[in-house]
Amino acid sequence: MVKRVAIIGAGVSGLTSIKSCLDEGLEPTCFERSDDIGGLWKFKPDVEEGRASIYQSVIMNTSKEMSCFSDFPMPEDFPNFLHNSKLLAYFKIFVKKFNLLKYIRFQTTVLSVTKRSDFSATGQWEVVTENNGKEARDVFDAVLVCSGHHIESYVPLKYFPGIEKFKGHYLHSRQYKTPDGFEGKRILVIGMGNSASDIAVELCKKAAQVFVSTRHGSWVLSRISDNGYPWDQVFHTRFSSTLRNILPRSVVKWMMEHQVSRWFNHENYGLVPQNK
Repeated sequence: MVKRVAIIGAGVSGLTSIKSCLDEGLEPTCFERSDDIGGLWKFKPDVEEGRASIYQSVIMNTSKEMSCFSDFPMPEDFPNFLHNSKLLAYFKIFVKKFNLLKYIRFQTTVLSVTKRSDFSATGQWEVVTENNGKEARDVFDAVLVCSGHHIESYVPLKYFPGIEKFKGHYLHSRQYKTPDGFEGKRILVIGMGNSASDIAVELCKKAAQVFVSTRHGSWVLSRISDNGYPWDQVFHTRFSSTLRNILPRSVVKWMMEHQVSRWFNHENYGLVPQNK
């Protein structure tokens, strides 16, 4: 008897899970709460509760050569680093190629996943879903949770005493979509991760002044590395990985700092990470 697998979410992990199940002779059913595939990479102009949210200009920070599925290279005419719309287009080509769409139930929310009373003997799960106001129950032999981890924003206001008296506007990067509406403003971007850096650069084009606040510093890398190759193709070679594994940690640390500081001296900007 064919094993049935429930997959929650039709983003990048959900789509590859569907195909992997089919490759293994399993019967997948994917539940997607929205009306399309893509998950995080499906841009929408408005923030939706319970869904990941990205800003309009998001571009991948890993190259297409290192990010494509192992059995399905990206089209040659795609750029090295894809805009979110291009990555979504790739997912749709992938879905069409392997005929995955028929295994996805759109606009269906998973309400609960529980072990059945005979779980110790069968290992089966009961999945309750809701579509157009109607609940449904089904039994599966396995469940893959592919709902991502960028759904909820973390805004620790308790660490910002006086924020309740602040007369300006504050928001999490999850609420940010475009630089429109920030013209002529003085803006503080807290943090220096990928989103913070992207947004700070984008806001500089319209805002009066942009400040970036970082507690521990950060290595700032360009997407393009030696000889114009994508950074991850240069960094993640078998040779360089072997070298990093066999050399003393102090030598690796010196090599890494030398490499990342070739673009500019991080010490001049107070950006050298405290944890290196």
